[in-house]
Amino acid sequence: MDAARRLMSFQFTFFLFYLQAVLFGNPTDTRTVPITVSNLEDVLNHNELVFVNFYADWCRFSKMLEPVFEEASNTVPTAIQNVVFGKVNCDAETEVAQKFGISKYPTLKLFRNGRVQKREYRGQRSVEAFKEYIEEQMKSNIKQVNDLKELNDIDSKKRNIIGYFNSMDSPEYKTFQQVASNLRDDCDFTVAVGEISKKERLSGDNIIFRPPRTKDQDMVYLGSLVNKDLLTAWSTDKCVPLVREITFENGEELTEEGLPFLILFHNPEDAQIVQKFNQIVSRELLHEKGNINFLIADGTKFTHPLHHLGKSTKDLPVLAIDSFRHMYLFPDISQMSVPGKLKQFCADLHSGKLHREFHHGPDPTQPPQIAGQDQQQQQQQQGGGTAPQEKRPTTPPESQFIKLAPSKNRYTLLRDEL
Repeated sequence: MDAARRLMSFQFTFFLFYLQAVLFGNPTDTRTVPITVSNLEDVLNHNELVFVNFYADWCRFSKMLEPVFEEASNTVPTAIQNVVFGKVNCDAETEVAQKFGISKYPTLKLFRNGRVQKREYRGQRSVEAFKEYIEEQMKSNIKQVNDLKELNDIDSKKRNIIGYFNSMDSPEYKTFQQVASNLRDDCDFTVAVGEISKKERLSGDNIIFRPPRTKDQDMVYLGSLVNKDLLTAWSTDKCVPLVREITFENGEELTEEGLPFLILFHNPEDAQIVQKFNQIVSRELLHEKGNINFLIADGTKFTHPLHHLGKSTKDLPVLAIDSFRHMYLFPDISQMSVPGKLKQFCADLHSGKLHREFHHGPDPTQPPQIAGQDQQQQQQQQGGGTAPQEKRPTTPPESQFIKLAPSKNRYTLLRDEL
């Protein structure tokens, strides 16, 4: 009798547990991996994709995102072994948070083959959106051609890296594939494989870079094709230009870099001024890399900043600095090519001269000192020692690109996303 009661009690307890599992699910049933300073390298380096939620327990928006992110982690098929959803408690793992410059919560970053991708996730925060994002990231970004003539049809406005390989099973191709995956946001990658690429492989597999808007100016990679670090460095140098284009799509991430903009507003048909600007920056302003972002912008689209500079599309090209406080107009675009002019313009930003002169007029200049005369004698000869005219303060245009920075609500969860 006692045995029967025990059996019935066990069956009832099991039924309750089963009912709870069916109705409410298992709260610990998640594929999200907690990332700490001790397992960071292991998680990042042993998975092709790691999608990480950097959160803070005290942040209510982090708490809103948590169940959505956890559920999304379970939508990735278990057969895919090289995709991991991870999470970092930024209060407990301050070293990890600082390593990746986390300053807002929640922040979502993607790591590919151990490298953090420069574009953090800024899309909708929903299970379906996360699933689609990961599926898109898993697709190959390498286009394969079936005839070398097809290479004449690739987008000439973009930076292209083209590989000629004997086989897709070779270590050379595998290295190329990894580098292409890491730089998918910066370059277009194309391959010709097998017999059709034979005439381009006279001395073995080959990789070239084709600059935008060029013909017969391909640049050959001369390093080892199985040295991933070397190929990555070469490809990055070619794919990530010194002068970049700002668009409404990438404006937020460029603003987040926190560097002032030296920006050329141009007519999209005026390729010559863009080329000239690139040449001047490369020749005179390499030392400013890391201090200033050198950018070009389609002036027919970015009309609002032009308006605040007192310009319109009729005045293109227009050159200006946006310091994220004010915008400063380069006075005469025809002087851009004069050696040292653009360099001095940037130096005046750093010294504060641009700011002072916009508020208080030109800095005073001292007349040359005449031998045998003191300053008082010179002043009397030049104007009887009269007081200088009062400078009238001016107001430079406010920064317009700071408005592209993430708003205070940019990383929150809207109710309709849950």
